[in-house]
Formats: sequence, structure tokens, C-alpha cells
Amino acid sequence: MSPFPTTGSAAAEPETAERIRDVNTRYHDGAAAQYDAKWGIDWGEVGRDQVLQKVRKLLGDPLPTFARSLEIGAGTGYFTLHLLQAGVVQAATATDISPGMIAQLQKNAESLGLQVETAVTDAETLPFPDESFDLVMGHAILHHIPDLDQAFREFHRVLRPGGVVLFAGEPSRNGDKIAAVPKRAAHYAAPLWRKAIRARAAEHGHHDGGQENNQLESQVDVHAFVPSDLRAPVAAAGFERVDVQGEELAANWFGWFNRALEATARDEDVPWGWRTYAFRGYLLFQQLDRRLLEGRLPAGLFYNLMVAARKAG
Repeated sequence: MSPFPTTGSAAAEPETAERIRDVNTRYHDGAAAQYDAKWGIDWGEVGRDQVLQKVRKLLGDPLPTFARSLEIGAGTGYFTLHLLQAGVVQAATATDISPGMIAQLQKNAESLGLQVETAVTDAETLPFPDESFDLVMGHAILHHIPDLDQAFREFHRVLRPGGVVLFAGEPSRNGDKIAAVPKRAAHYAAPLWRKAIRARAAEHGHHDGGQENNQLESQVDVHAFVPSDLRAPVAAAGFERVDVQGEELAANWFGWFNRALEATARDEDVPWGWRTYAFRGYLLFQQLDRRLLEGRLPAGLFYNLMVAARKAG
């Protein structure tokens, strides 16, 4: 039996680590140009606040300042660029397996007037000396990495003593199942919704670089986690003070229902009023989660999991 789960409905070949890396590279190269638009990434104050909220949940407030950070699977720069703007990070290095994502990250950095070192590499073989960074971080990346044990050994190696490892936005196995409910509801509601807003149906794969690239999307995810799945490789690599938390439950239901609706329509046909309602509603439900649910319910019930730990020293 393959050590990796089959993510597609009918895998044509074994899910080897090499094939997983190849599929992730090709998919993210194709998706890079439209990635920020697809996920509604904001490069202003709202987006920065979203990132800082996640980091504060794990590291507390006031946030420390890190002299040098390394982001794994940085994509278009969501975490690195916002933390640089906020002054939490003083000097940053960003990596990704996808050259297309790194190119888009550099464009975003230039538009924001920020300097970032970049490297195209996978997480399991980092091209950096021992004890090079004070913070190793990532957002929505661990579930793409074939060998998490080796990856966290690398994170431990490149961290200085006392350094922090921090990852957020990882799919919870139970939360992923729960998210299927609003997605399914949106599928049935989409024709009536498009008729009500007078929107045309979207072309298949319009957000992901075309139909061929869209077909790769079901193959890029390797893991969905329960909290112990995240604790195990972190602790085995030698980290201390491992903390796993969950975030977003009500916001996930609201967000996925609206996002699934919007994905069925052409972008130019979705009214600004609808987008404003969906965005503000999502932020409102985030506050509900943060104030009433997070920290009170088991982490595994939430849609996203996050983990932080420290290297001894």
C-alpha cells in the first residue's frame, strides 16, 4: 500500500513523493497569476490584521520581533510580506516549490516596496546553513508536503536555538468533512443564485490556469490532520512547547458557502454589493469564532489547525 493517500477519484499511478512534488509544482505554477484573486488576498490593513491575528493566537500579544524569518511554501507572500510590513519580521527569506509562485511573490514585494530573498526548493531539503533563522513559518503548506518528519527535521536544523516554528491554515480532517455541507448546499443553490444576480456560469477552471490545471487541484493535497498528526512530527524533530490550536468554525461555514457560489459565476458578473456582504459577513463570523468558540471547543472540530513550538536554547 502506498504511504500517501489517494486524493483523486481514480489515481492512475502511485502517489510517490516525487509525483506529489511534481503535481504541486505544475498546479501552483499554473495557478500563480490568479491565486490572489481566487482566495481574496488583501494586501492592505485588512489582510495584515488577518495574518497578525493568527500569529497572536499562537505567540501571544505583544508579538516578538524576529531578526530573520524563513517561510516554507510562501506562495504569493501572504505571511512574509504582511509580517514585514508590520515589523514583526526584520529580514525575510521565502521559499516555494513553484517558480511561478516565487515570481508572483517578487512582483507583490516590489509593489509594496519590500525586499525579500527567495529560493525555489522543497521543504525536505532546504539549501540553508544550520541555525540561520529565528522563525520558520508557513500558511496552508504542511498538507502539501509528502515527508513531514523530514521537513520538521530540516526546520529544526535551520532554526537558531530558542527559535520558533509556526504554521497556520492547515486543514482539519473533521473540519474538512464539516465544510462539505455548505459546499454541497451551494452546489444546489448556485443556479438560482446566479439567476437572482443575473450572472453567467463560469468557464471551468477559470481561476486555476485553465481546465488542465484545474484537474490537478484534486491531487495536490496529501494530508488532512487531527491535532495529534501535527504534534507528532514537531515533537519527533526535537521541538519543545508544542501548541496545536483550531480556528474558524462558523466563519468556515459562511465563507465556504459564499465562495462556492461565487466560483460558479463569472467574476465580472458578481455584484460589488454581494462581495461586500460576503466579506463583511466572513469577518463578523470570525469574531464570533474567536470570542465564543476558539479555545472552548476541541481543536479538531475547527476547519483550520495551527501549530507552534520552540527549539531548545
